[in-house]
Amino acid sequence: MTMSTVYERLKALQIKLPDVQPPIVDGYVADFVPFVRTGNVLYVSGRVAKKEGKPWVGKLGAHITIEEGKQAARDIAIELIATLQAAVGDLNKITRIVKLVVLVNSTLHFAEPHVVANGASELLREVFGERGTHARSSFGVAQIPFGCCVEIELVAETFDLESFCEV
Repeated sequence: MTMSTVYERLKALQIKLPDVQPPIVDGYVADFVPFVRTGNVLYVSGRVAKKEGKPWVGKLGAHITIEEGKQAARDIAIELIATLQAAVGDLNKITRIVKLVVLVNSTLHFAEPHVVANGASELLREVFGERGTHARSSFGVAQIPFGCCVEIELVAETFDLESFCEV
């Protein structure tokens, strides 16, 4: 049985990766970069939920349903994958999605940020297969930048050819 590539899986899921934009919204000048690579580990800056290109504003438990929150997390995962593409040039070089940190803008009594986070986790497993299974933390928080409903950061591991070329 042949294993499909990440790109074949993206195509099968009808996902077209967006151009990587700074992990912020229009008009805000960030004092950080979209990702940092150290050795074979990539740290991807938090990305916030957007709807039709604008911040997806609202709180889970008040204005945003769990299903909408899961969709927001899934959409953010697509942006994170696009950022990984920019970082390594070939998504098949990603050897592991190591960890997600998912922040859910929620009301005091909203107790299901982990369910919202599943929107991103499930997509990463679909796209990367076994390499997409990861450790994860999910938190309900009082606020996220710009009032967005979800923010996610990611840590990934990539094949580091240079480490095999050392004498």
